[in-house]
Amino acid sequence: MRYSVLDLAPVPEGSDAASAIADSVTLARRAEELGYHRFWMAEHHNMPGIASAATSVLLGHVADATRSIRVGAGGVMLPNHAPLAIAEQFGTLATIHPGRIDLGLGRAPGGDMAVAKALRRNLNQADSFPDDVAELIDYLGPARPGAAVRALPGEGTGVPIWMLGSSLYGAQLAAHLGLPYAFASHFAPDALEQAIEVYRTRFRPSAQLETPYFMLAANVFAGKSDAEGYYLRSSMQQAFAQLRMGRPGKLPRPVEDIDTTIGAGVRRAVDHALRISATGGPETVHRELAELVDIYAPDEVILTSQIHDPAARRRSFEIAADALSRIGQSAAA
Repeated sequence: MRYSVLDLAPVPEGSDAASAIADSVTLARRAEELGYHRFWMAEHHNMPGIASAATSVLLGHVADATRSIRVGAGGVMLPNHAPLAIAEQFGTLATIHPGRIDLGLGRAPGGDMAVAKALRRNLNQADSFPDDVAELIDYLGPARPGAAVRALPGEGTGVPIWMLGSSLYGAQLAAHLGLPYAFASHFAPDALEQAIEVYRTRFRPSAQLETPYFMLAANVFAGKSDAEGYYLRSSMQQAFAQLRMGRPGKLPRPVEDIDTTIGAGVRRAVDHALRISATGGPETVHRELAELVDIYAPDEVILTSQIHDPAARRRSFEIAADALSRIGQSAAA
């Protein structure tokens, strides 16, 4: 089973975007060494704690710094962009790094309504997302010499397109278009089971994909012990609580007592949203990841690890890689 990394170039408290980007490059190189299949980054805007807003630019930087790992967007929020512009950006990336670029597409703005307005989105127009996805697929498909508009570079690159989502909408569209599907279960898991069923039962083969391919997103907070894992997790719990209250900031330092910091009621709500997670020492993380794989039977797992200290974050991915490698070996035996 393949396993991959979802990285947001987190900006920890006490650090800055330049350091965060450098840490993401270091992580991508280490992920490549550990056997991770993909390194994806996501488009978010107006977030002090996330440095991946200019996603395609940052992906080019990561791809230049690595050699074999697939690099892609998880994802680009397509309504923020003209399909032609995204086809040209990712077509150019695929021309520079052939066979290594992925393009995951989301429908959300990647920020609040002020962000949507600043990105020049027409919030009154009808939903054109399915048509925009189809247009983008055409731009990246076989050459169309007679077309009035062509993505150059872009056409003929066949950049694999993924559908991302946290609701049944994305599952239905991915199934209808015959695209691989990644569910954002690392922060919005409530529709996970139903979305998997919809996607797999309604899937229609396409030129890109003959059978359904489902990716499960999960958090991992792995340390030397269970206590350390929960300590590391407290940064994400604080960040998620701040985001829910409309006060996004840099990734907070971990705390020993999370209930004292954000309150037990808020912590329970945050933990519900983050429940597709593996937290603890190596054996606990192995067991919890194995349970997720057993329950949801994904074709691939993509992990995100929002940890304040970059070295501890890399160590978390190292522990998770060992766990998933063992899980894959057990399944193949």
